[in-house]
Amino acid sequence: MSIDTKALADKYGTPLYVYDFDYIENRYTTLKEAFAGKKSIINYAVKANSNLSVIAYLAKLGAGADCVSIGEVQRALTAGVSKYKIIFSGVGKRDDEIRAALEHDILLLNLESEAEMKRVEMVAKELGKEARISIRVNPNIDPQTHPYISTGLHENKFGVELDMAKRMYIYANKSEFLNPVGIHFHIGSQLTKLSPIKEACGIVADLVRSLKAINIDIKFFDVGGGIGVVYDEEVTISAKEYTQVIFEMTKGLDLTLLCEPGRYMVANAGIFLTKVLYEKNNGGKRFVIVDGAMNDLIRPSLYNAYHKIEAVGVEGAKEYENTPADVVGPVCESGDFFGKDVPLPPLEHNDLLMIHSAGAYGFTMASNYNTRAKAAEVAVQAGKDRLIRQRETYEDQVRLELEYLEK
Repeated sequence: MSIDTKALADKYGTPLYVYDFDYIENRYTTLKEAFAGKKSIINYAVKANSNLSVIAYLAKLGAGADCVSIGEVQRALTAGVSKYKIIFSGVGKRDDEIRAALEHDILLLNLESEAEMKRVEMVAKELGKEARISIRVNPNIDPQTHPYISTGLHENKFGVELDMAKRMYIYANKSEFLNPVGIHFHIGSQLTKLSPIKEACGIVADLVRSLKAINIDIKFFDVGGGIGVVYDEEVTISAKEYTQVIFEMTKGLDLTLLCEPGRYMVANAGIFLTKVLYEKNNGGKRFVIVDGAMNDLIRPSLYNAYHKIEAVGVEGAKEYENTPADVVGPVCESGDFFGKDVPLPPLEHNDLLMIHSAGAYGFTMASNYNTRAKAAEVAVQAGKDRLIRQRETYEDQVRLELEYLEK
């Protein structure tokens, strides 16, 4: 990201999220071109970064949306995503969420259990509507990723096994209020190997063939998301390699291919800027204390995830002066850190640190823990910056409580 980060930090304050919209467009275009020649929809995974401006920009490029709450469905609609490009997934949908999704007439609801299917059927019957559905199949494939973001094994809470999926499709096909138009799988996030994707895709494609043989006409084949990105030195999968495997495994099937990239689109489009408050040493252990915290970016604390951290424009800094430091925030938790033993030059009050790869699962997982205000978000496009979410205030945080305060 070739921008003046110090100028942005001075203009908008810190902590601050900054997103490169040119990078996002390039990622979308690269993936869409890799699907060339096939019917396809790229359903951006809203959970990765749910800022309305990010969703709206991708919608203008032609993207749909993969949503895991009715709130995300509403965000997608507000941002201008076509309702026929919106998928509503997730293991636990309330009746009111199902009702709202059916009333919005989105492309389909992705179901994760037999019990959920019966609830959708009941709500659709009450509304006198036919619910377009897909079923998430759990192919029991090890995605070879972090256990917290693995989703395709029987030990994970997601999806149903093959035999159950087939029974559900047969039931749905006979139902007056269910229309089984799609099939879905998603084995995990931050995938860096093709073999698990190929294996899962082959298993689910064979299920489609068996369903078509009994006149259940599956139209949408959703391969999920999860293409890995570079945080450190990962060797990742190219968009072309990814789609070629999908094409190979679905050969001979007349399907519209759906995929749900989130991290792939936005992770390396984003940086997180935070200013140094001061340094301290405890028995020879060096700490750099910054104004950002785990409530702003929780991935290091939650997953022990690595994010590259660098000092920006520190005067006179020489690489040989770098010494290991834990970069920590003001939150009252030992888990409040961005990195441990990070090589950094000597730092002073108001020096700026840039935390890389912060565009996905950064702001979207932020909280108000310790009554800390959520950071501002800024978009940069064609060399110009604009605010896309203003910094939260104390008044924003307590607005829903003040009316009920007994004095």
